[in-house]
Amino acid sequence: MQLQFHQLVIPPGNQLLLTNISWQMFENLLEELGETRAKRLSYNRETLEIMVPSFEHEDNKRMIGRLVEIILEELDIEFRAAGSTTFKNKPMAQAVEPDECFYIQHEAAVRGKKRVDLTVDPPPDLAIEIDLTSRTSLGNYEALGVPELWRYDGRLRIYVLQQGKYVESPTSSLFPQFPVREEIPRYVYQSTQTGRNQTMRAFREWVKGIIGKSNS
Repeated sequence: MQLQFHQLVIPPGNQLLLTNISWQMFENLLEELGETRAKRLSYNRETLEIMVPSFEHEDNKRMIGRLVEIILEELDIEFRAAGSTTFKNKPMAQAVEPDECFYIQHEAAVRGKKRVDLTVDPPPDLAIEIDLTSRTSLGNYEALGVPELWRYDGRLRIYVLQQGKYVESPTSSLFPQFPVREEIPRYVYQSTQTGRNQTMRAFREWVKGIIGKSNS
């Protein structure tokens, strides 16, 4: 009897690794699960990771994603927030679903598109992973050529792609004027103490202050 993917029960905040999964099996799983699903998938050369996010995981990803949007809005930079879109490249046998991701420098290249094909389209400029219950594999993002990756586990780690490999950086190549590595974790924590709306207002004022100083 063959195991069906819908038979797998994974509690929130946990992950499951499956090996010897062919690309076709992975494609079949994507079709079976559909786009409206709680599970997140990552595929790397016949190894499939299935993860079910926890409440804390989802709360943190939405918060950090919104903080990034505020920076981009105040800088008046066009962007596309692609969320947990499935990015896959069959020739590379790689696929990943980030917690959050953004097209920023390449926003115009995907503007108006309903689907992204990494064999012809660029990858997102920024991917964000919440590493509360699992540790993100850098290899998937390196292979797909994502220029910048953020990993958050209470601290924010920034990885910038250099010659095909990630190098940890104290600053963001996308937002060099903002000390996001230090400030974003502080505002994420603040949101748990004072509430989301107050935190967003305070963060927007902080961003405006940085921009004002750089323009003066």
